[in-house]
Amino acid sequence: MKEVERIIRVDHAGERGAIGIYSAQLLVARVLYKDLVTVLEEMLSHELEHYATFNRLLKARGIRHCYGLTLWALGGWGLGIITALLGRNAIWVCTNSIETTVLHHLHWQLAFLELHDAEAHAAVMSIKQDEEEHQEMGKKNGRDSIVYQPIFWLVQWSTKFAIWLSTKL
Repeated sequence: MKEVERIIRVDHAGERGAIGIYSAQLLVARVLYKDLVTVLEEMLSHELEHYATFNRLLKARGIRHCYGLTLWALGGWGLGIITALLGRNAIWVCTNSIETTVLHHLHWQLAFLELHDAEAHAAVMSIKQDEEEHQEMGKKNGRDSIVYQPIFWLVQWSTKFAIWLSTKL
């Protein structure tokens, strides 16, 4: 079913973007925010596992990856560098924003996949808890102030755009 293939492809691409974000933030944190290194390493390890889950599913089903995969990797890396350089709070606001958007998207996917594809449903369900934990970490550690609202909004809309574009590529 084309919609199931699209969901797997989009999630695979999204995880590639997340790897770029956390990798870049980790690079900056190793120099500026040493206390964040462990948690960023853990969140990156989750995204690497998620990427591998969807990569296996793509390969097993003979589904091509998103044509924008390299763009998402580079875009994620750029977003990670920018937010990390804006400060530790920007890292958490970025995390909260992305995960809020992704979780909204995952809820729709899970409802659809529950009716159409048990294996893909299980794959999406397998990442949900990590994404919820990342969102909570972002909420807990990020300060909600007028200065950071533009970051939240910009990251949210760029994530929505990336998800939409991934469905087209």
